[in-house]
Parts: sequence; C-alpha cells; structure tokens
Amino acid sequence: MNISDIINITEGQLVNSPKIQSIEAASVYASKIDHGDLFFSSLQEDIDTAISNGAYAIVYDNDEIIQNDTEIAWIKVSDIALAAMKLVRFVLLKKEADFYLLTAHELSFVKMLISDRRNISIIPSDWKKAFEMMVNSPSRLFIGDDDELLRMIKPDVKRLKKEVEWQIVNETLFRSTFKMNGYVYQDYELAPFHMEAFSRALALFETHDIKYEIEKLRYTKHFLPVFIDNNLQTVPAGKSDKVVVFIDNMEDVAKSREYMKYKMKWLKSIVLTPPKTKIEGYDNPIWFNDANDVHNTLKNRHYNYAFILNSDKSILPKLQENFSLFYL
Repeated sequence: MNISDIINITEGQLVNSPKIQSIEAASVYASKIDHGDLFFSSLQEDIDTAISNGAYAIVYDNDEIIQNDTEIAWIKVSDIALAAMKLVRFVLLKKEADFYLLTAHELSFVKMLISDRRNISIIPSDWKKAFEMMVNSPSRLFIGDDDELLRMIKPDVKRLKKEVEWQIVNETLFRSTFKMNGYVYQDYELAPFHMEAFSRALALFETHDIKYEIEKLRYTKHFLPVFIDNNLQTVPAGKSDKVVVFIDNMEDVAKSREYMKYKMKWLKSIVLTPPKTKIEGYDNPIWFNDANDVHNTLKNRHYNYAFILNSDKSILPKLQENFSLFYL
C-alpha cells in the first residue's frame, strides 16, 4: 500500500519527507513488525523497537514522539485508535465483509450456541487486539458488542433485527418451553424475556449459514439463578422457593420485576445493589458494600427471590467460598 493511501485513509498528516513510498503490512505490536511494515503506536519505546525491526512508516498521535529515523514515513493523526480502525474498514470493505453490532445478550447467545467458528469472527473490545484479528482474519462476518469500537470501523454498522419465528409454550421466570422451526424445546434454562435476543442470534446463524446447537442453551452470565435453602446452601432447582439471582445489568433487573409484578405478584422479592445505585421505578434497593453485607441480608430478610446487581464480579468467588451460593 502506498504511503499516500495510508494518509488519506487515516486522515493523517505526513510530517516529514521520507524516502520510502509504500509498506508491505501493518501491526500495532512492535514484536510483529517486519521489514517494510507500518506500525501504529504512540509509545516511544515501542516505536524505536519497531524501527529496529524494519518499520517503514509510523502512525502516531503523541506530540512528544521523537522521530529517530527521517528516512521512514511519520504520519500524525488525531486519534490513533480511530486511525487504525479506518485502515481496518478500508481493508475489510474491499472484501465486502459484513459487520453487526450486537447487544451483550445477543453476543452471549452467539458464543454459547455456535458450533463452527470458521466463517465468523468476534471482535475484541481492545482496539489493538481487534486490529490484529481483523486485518489477519479470513472471515467475512464480524460481530461485537462494543458500540464505540464498531462505529469507528463502520459508522452505519448494522444491528440484528431479524428473528427466528418462535412461540412460548410454557414459562417461569427461570425456564422456558418454546416452539421453533416446528420443534418444541422442553424446559430450557432461559428467562422468557431473553427469548427475543436468543432468536435474533439464531437468525444470524441461519442467515449466514453458520452451524449452531440449541441443546447448548444455558443461563448466560447476565442472569444466573441459584436456588438456596435457609442456610444459604445451594440446592437443586425446584427444591426450594428461595432463589438468589445474580444479574449484571439494570435491564434484567427491571424485566424480572416487571415479570413478577404481572405473573408472580404473590411472591416477595428484594433487590441488592452496590451503594448509591438507583433503579428506575424502585425506591427500596438494599445497598451492600461486600460479601458480608450480602450474607447478612440473605440470612435475615424475608424473600422468595433476591436479585443481586453487581458489576464487580470479584464478590462472587468470596460468596462461593464462604457461603456456597454460586456455582459455575
């Protein structure tokens, strides 16, 4: 690729008059740079290493970078991550790749159910890892759930809209029996309000002819119910009317409470959250600082269902070790 093309694609500025005119490949890791390559970095040490490895051009956004080699091309950009993703966009659009921005739930179902990954690539949230994966991937289908990163690559990135036709046959808050493609799937670990995200994941598979297995369907990391007894010991599902539900997002808390309001209003529920967390339409969450607070609440409060919202998953191993509340 010509240096002039890189400047246009990244919307950068050539700050010197280099002798070289083109590059062979590109990387964001100095250790992967070979003779004639383009290197994206704003760290002096990494740039110096890349140059010693044979880099022909440097894309950077740090004004303090020292240009140690005037024969190679130095291209200054306003945002190095954005510039790297613009190059990715150019490379992948040339091969007519498809991009989809998924919700966290949709992506969890895709990762869970997929059985053949040869024709699909999942974009990491780290822009450097994303760059390396995408410029080297033979795939023509790329998915991810990082809105900012995906829009750097493709501002008009598509979302999943198509659903596989489905029908709920029987449901509880924690399990669903559903009909799909002429088959009835009996008593799966699926909250009924996750059905739409689940069916959109299946539609993605079918649209792009990707193999999947519905039999692998389990609870996602976003919504994990654990049945317990009065001593906070884990018991088999259905052996207790007391359930702790670990949730990592506000949406599922709201949907769970809505479900109980209309279909299980005779049951008592409580919501535990980190301090100062506000839940729309709910004035009485129980704030906790650590595992001991959670333990005391679960031991001393009356409830059937306890929904625990916690973005810091480090609390879970402590609960598992001390109170046997969590299992994998």
